[in-house]
Amino acid sequence: MTHTSESNLTALAGDDFLPGPVLLLGAPGVGKGTQAQLLVTKYGIPQISTGDLLRGNIARGSELGLKAKEIMSSGHLVDDEIVNQMVLHRLQEKDTHRGYILDGYPRTLEQAKYLDLTIAGPIFLPRLPVLAVSIVVPYDQLLERITGRRICSTCKHIYNMFSNAPKVVGVCDFDGASLMQRGDDTEAVFVERMKTFEAQTAPVVAHYHDLGRFEEADGNQSVEAVNIAIEQAIIKLRGATRR
Repeated sequence: MTHTSESNLTALAGDDFLPGPVLLLGAPGVGKGTQAQLLVTKYGIPQISTGDLLRGNIARGSELGLKAKEIMSSGHLVDDEIVNQMVLHRLQEKDTHRGYILDGYPRTLEQAKYLDLTIAGPIFLPRLPVLAVSIVVPYDQLLERITGRRICSTCKHIYNMFSNAPKVVGVCDFDGASLMQRGDDTEAVFVERMKTFEAQTAPVVAHYHDLGRFEEADGNQSVEAVNIAIEQAIIKLRGATRR
């Protein structure tokens, strides 16, 4: 297997390379948040999260925020129309002109189609199309990452009973405090989260795959290696969309 270094990536992409809009996909536990932050830091582009947009609009008391708050208060999910409008407003801000990392959006096929049509419209020309990169880790590895996770009740240091266990079971190496397992780090919760993820993501993956704008990155490597794999995928796809 050929290994690509940071300098090789720079030579391949060029010093002025920008990824444009990138949708990072990945099941629970693949490290998507870590990889998103690495891309944000390297390229100086924002990470756009639907969760952040919802909280921000609600906190500001915007018209969309008030509508979302009412829907959420009644125990329902915020509909695509409101989420789409929040994203549209966010993408018109200046810091998105050089690209952005999408987190949690588009979550459905309808949202993906809306996003494609929107950023190809007159408001955003000449924007680059969205690329989708999925971080892939074997199911058994993900299960161990989630169910093996333990957190120190005091210093919050994170352990994993399979890959980074404490010296004494249930006790933090640094301060002797007890270790906790989060309520949603159980196998039963993980199985349900995976079912939801796969059901929602499959149509989005198929959409970008059919458009020739989808690649996978092996997530069962070091953080640095995964980051390089993601950048290789972005460079490959961006080159293809420009031809």
